[in-house]
Amino acid sequence: MQPQAAPEHSESELLQIRREKLDGLVKAGVNPFGGRFDTTHQPGALKADFVENLEVKVAGRMLSRRDMGKATFLDLGDISGRMQCFLSKGEVGDEAYAQFIQLVDIGDFIGVEGHTFITKRGEKSIHIKKLTPLSKALRPLPDKWHGVVDKEIKYRQRYLDLVSNDRSREVFVTRIKMIAAIRSYMQERGFLEVETPMMQDVAGGAAAKPFETFFHALNQPMFLRIAPELFLKRLLVAGFTQIFELNRNFRNEGLSRRHNPEFTMLEAYWAYADFEKMADLVEGMICHLAENFCGGLKIEHKDEEGNVTRTINLARPWRRARYTDLLKEVDAKWYDYTPEERKARAKELGVEIGANFEDYEVTQHVFERLIEAKQFDPLYVTHCPKELVPLAKQNAEDGSIVDVYELVINGQEISPGYSELNDPIVQRERLEHQAGEETQNIDEEFILALEHGMPPAGGIGIGIDRLIMMLTGAESIRDVILFPQLKRKD
Repeated sequence: MQPQAAPEHSESELLQIRREKLDGLVKAGVNPFGGRFDTTHQPGALKADFVENLEVKVAGRMLSRRDMGKATFLDLGDISGRMQCFLSKGEVGDEAYAQFIQLVDIGDFIGVEGHTFITKRGEKSIHIKKLTPLSKALRPLPDKWHGVVDKEIKYRQRYLDLVSNDRSREVFVTRIKMIAAIRSYMQERGFLEVETPMMQDVAGGAAAKPFETFFHALNQPMFLRIAPELFLKRLLVAGFTQIFELNRNFRNEGLSRRHNPEFTMLEAYWAYADFEKMADLVEGMICHLAENFCGGLKIEHKDEEGNVTRTINLARPWRRARYTDLLKEVDAKWYDYTPEERKARAKELGVEIGANFEDYEVTQHVFERLIEAKQFDPLYVTHCPKELVPLAKQNAEDGSIVDVYELVINGQEISPGYSELNDPIVQRERLEHQAGEETQNIDEEFILALEHGMPPAGGIGIGIDRLIMMLTGAESIRDVILFPQLKRKD
């Protein structure tokens, strides 16, 4: 006769059982939401730098347990990783062991004291001498084998994803370390990190729809910044020669696999440099990150089954090509057509074109769909039309283009770089033209600063979220942002 499986409890029954265990701890004189517990190691760090016969005190969440009558193996973990522990009735006594078996659940936080050893199976472990409940989990964790499968729960309750998903923990710890490495990389090359306002009275520095708010003390409307650029350039006027800011920008636009309205951006400016020097800086930085965190310059992207879908090759030097030359690779006669012929040709190429698109917008849409989206290895697209980049310096030989690059990797823009426009007269003309078409207003304080003289400079922006996506193989921006924006639940 086959033994019957234990009946599964409903969610409400599981919650009730945990409440009863909470009461049991209180009746036993144990604070179920304890306080300070001094530790000697984190679980993952102890396992990584394991030494036998070491007296340790470790705390973390109990992630699994294997009860074997008079002894139990359990895994203790946090963001650093897991450590196996061994608890025996003979070591801690009947009462403490019974309390653990009856009242402590997977998901609870506990502290353990003991010494390290290696089991007969070769597992690095802690032999527990004393166990202290630290915080009772009143809700069960996700299934240990499947983790958080529901994408809604994964993003809305990120803490559950991080508890149960090794890959998510790895991505976010890597992101944290990469951002620290970016700071160090810039500082080692003489750049000073600065902070500029995230709440501004003029939404400037990019053509984007801002988030609006109101400053009651000043009795005036304000905007969350869409870019720090115009304030950073004021610092070039002030005499700073190498500066960067690494912080949040906000753009009140769409959500997609590659867009989040709140995103992390690195902007940097280098007096007396140009866009080509900034390209060298960015190329070196990204290769530095890949070599230190990705094992080399070939980045593999995999599907959910672990199959490699593509490999990005970051080997230097990276290709640099003019915008016009790349369009000619799509159609050698592209710039021989009239504007109307270009619209017709774009439709033939399968690119959807709006009825009111200007000629440069038609070309840009063809570029985005047929060049940018299909480019996976690094490509610096240089010398773009001036209409696309109103804050960049015009090319000395061709006034219709500006001295810029757009770095494309993994089918999306990772970084723009400019030879910065420092002529206040031309700058005003450009901003007036842009303000006539976009939501952006002219920042008169910025123009005033330029009129006091800004040195020639190179500037860059790097979308950190997209960079992390490319380097970690994440397919959605939500997988590299701890708490992505979601619609509020009703």
